Amino acid sequence: MTTALTPGTGRRRRKSRSGALFFILILFLASAAAGAWIAWKDQPNASHVKPDYLAGPNPIMIGGEWTKSRAAGEGEGLRIPLPVAQKLAGDGVVYEKATDSVILTTPSKVLHLTVGNAAATLNQKPFKLQFAAVKEEGEVYLPFAPLKELFGFQAETDSGSGIVTLYAPDQTVQSAAVPKDARKGAKLREGPDKSFAIVEDLSAGESLRIWGEEEGWYRVQSASGNIGYLRKQDAVLGQVERIPQARQDEPYPAWKAAGQRINLTWEAVYEKAPDARGIGELAGVNVVSPTWFELTDGTGKIRSKADAAYSGWYRSKGTQVWALFSNGFEPERTEQALATYETRFNMIRQLLAYAKTFKLQGINLDFENVKTSDKDNLVQFVREFTPLAHEQNLVVSIDVTPKSNSEFWSAFLDRARLGATVDFMMVMAYDEHWASSPEAGSVASLPWAEASVRRILEEDGVPPSKLILGIPLYTRMWTEKPDGKGGVKVTSKTMSMDAVSKLLADKKLTPKVSPEAGQHYVEFKDGDATQKIWIEDALSMEARMRLVKKYNLAGAASWARIFASDGIWDVIDRNLQSRP
Repeated sequence: MTTALTPGTGRRRRKSRSGALFFILILFLASAAAGAWIAWKDQPNASHVKPDYLAGPNPIMIGGEWTKSRAAGEGEGLRIPLPVAQKLAGDGVVYEKATDSVILTTPSKVLHLTVGNAAATLNQKPFKLQFAAVKEEGEVYLPFAPLKELFGFQAETDSGSGIVTLYAPDQTVQSAAVPKDARKGAKLREGPDKSFAIVEDLSAGESLRIWGEEEGWYRVQSASGNIGYLRKQDAVLGQVERIPQARQDEPYPAWKAAGQRINLTWEAVYEKAPDARGIGELAGVNVVSPTWFELTDGTGKIRSKADAAYSGWYRSKGTQVWALFSNGFEPERTEQALATYETRFNMIRQLLAYAKTFKLQGINLDFENVKTSDKDNLVQFVREFTPLAHEQNLVVSIDVTPKSNSEFWSAFLDRARLGATVDFMMVMAYDEHWASSPEAGSVASLPWAEASVRRILEEDGVPPSKLILGIPLYTRMWTEKPDGKGGVKVTSKTMSMDAVSKLLADKKLTPKVSPEAGQHYVEFKDGDATQKIWIEDALSMEARMRLVKKYNLAGAASWARIFASDGIWDVIDRNLQSRP
């Protein structure tokens, strides 16, 4: 029996079958397109790009980075912009805009030059530059030759690209090369991915320098100087190269008494130096520092109270004389004297002449009450003075206060930078409570003195072998009286060790140890007033010498000789020089 077809049924089946085929075709095409897009996306970027630094001549590279600066000249006549030189040498390169002067300083050299002039001075002696510094469009360019000679910086210039690469002395650089069997070479790219454009096509065996790595890529510099990224598998590491150091003179041997700590005492000279023969024996003192020199005006003029008989007598006893130079504690005068190379060198020339005349072994710098804005100029003065002082066989030391927020007495002292230059740094660890202090207290409690030393060692990195603990040989008698307003009026009087001993004997007073201060303390009534004294004696001196040994400091410096009792020198010497 044959079944009749319903009209139209066959056409609908053909139509459904066609629709399914069309849908499959669309899916196939979409899949193919997606695959093609993925395959296209996975292909390395084949485009090339010209880096921004090649838009002009002689871009300067340091440490795998473009400095955003460009060099001038070439070969021996290469010049680099002042900011680049300062980035390389730090405090070693200083520019004075007012005089167009550039001063280069190292531990043993001071080179002074002016823009546009090949005549210079090296350690105050005439020196001829092969190429002068120049100014182009307001920017100063320094000849590279003296930077290489004094600091040991190296420069490479690629003849093709013109790229200048600078290296610091003692810098380590990882060398590498494109594998020799890399038939297609390698691609240096803008970034650490193959999607970045190509900076340079590298040949097999081409030398490289590696400056870092990131996500399986090296940051490299090619032989032509270009900087970019290279896949790690496209580089074979070579040796680590070290840039040679500059030729330097032997370090200055500041303290020649091997195995002995410095035991310095300051001689406060107000009118003229005392007769050294009448001072008596200062047992163990190996350095005296008379306050002989003082800045008198903004031009750098120095007043001298030096005495040849005084220095001669101590030299005959084997005691060194490190004369003190003070700024007079006058901020305006100091600002002017530190402001220029000319005024700074006026001070330096006088100090060197005085040192030669009076046959000194050292100069002790004591700058106090200085504006914070003069911090850099003080560092520069010390950097300019020290090499010339060493050339004359002079020890250079500087006095610094404990660290505080006081602008004129502490904040202007850059102890880290000063400590890197001078031979010794005296921490004046006294006047915790100063003469006009609103409250009575120790001149230098032991915990406060220790904290003062520790902060400079830890925060400023001054080596203990350079640090000298300043100690007070004086104290203050504090008077507390009712002020009539419900409060207390505090005044003080400075006293020597002998004066305190006499007072205690006259009043039959027995001091007690103050655990907080670490020294003897006494108080007594005088009418409606209370008198308080934190005493400097054998007990406090022994404790201070223990601080010197605890931190392995270079020694101790006492202010001032005139306040000392006769027997205290033996106490200091015995406790300072004993080992450990």
